[in-house]
Amino acid sequence: MTLQGAASTAAFVEDTTDGNQSSTESRTELISFAIGDEQYGVDVMAVREIKEWSSVTRLPDQPDYIRGVLNLRGVIVPIIDLRCRFGQGVTESTPMHIVIIVQIDDRQVGLLADRVLDIVSFEAGKVQSVPKVDAGVGAEFLAGLITIEGAMIALIDLQKLLSHADDGAPPGTAA
Repeated sequence: MTLQGAASTAAFVEDTTDGNQSSTESRTELISFAIGDEQYGVDVMAVREIKEWSSVTRLPDQPDYIRGVLNLRGVIVPIIDLRCRFGQGVTESTPMHIVIIVQIDDRQVGLLADRVLDIVSFEAGKVQSVPKVDAGVGAEFLAGLITIEGAMIALIDLQKLLSHADDGAPPGTAA
């Protein structure tokens, strides 16, 4: 794992030792969710709420993956279509879709996904780096991969996802 990959993975690490344990095992929890047949996860500590899809206000001159904004109790929250952001086409949203509201630093952002799957706990040392076989769309937004009960979950690096969303430029290009 590269130093940068280790730093990205560190966002998912949580020390679960308490005063009564001498264990140094690090565990973390994530919310797993689906986009099509693929499973993804975000750090449970970044999730503020999960809500059903509702209409959003579209803003002009935004990339396709920015679906619009949502007024969430007085806070304007941009909604990112993860399927579109990962190069898999625009989500045909229905009331069955969900929006995961995440907090990064002082910002809230909504992530449009198909459905929530589970809350997963795992040892931080089990996270594997993303292979650099092909720099496909979306791979730069991943912090690592974890296999739980035979299912592979791609861990989303929210900082990278949001930094690219901020500049509006395709990944790997200058803004």
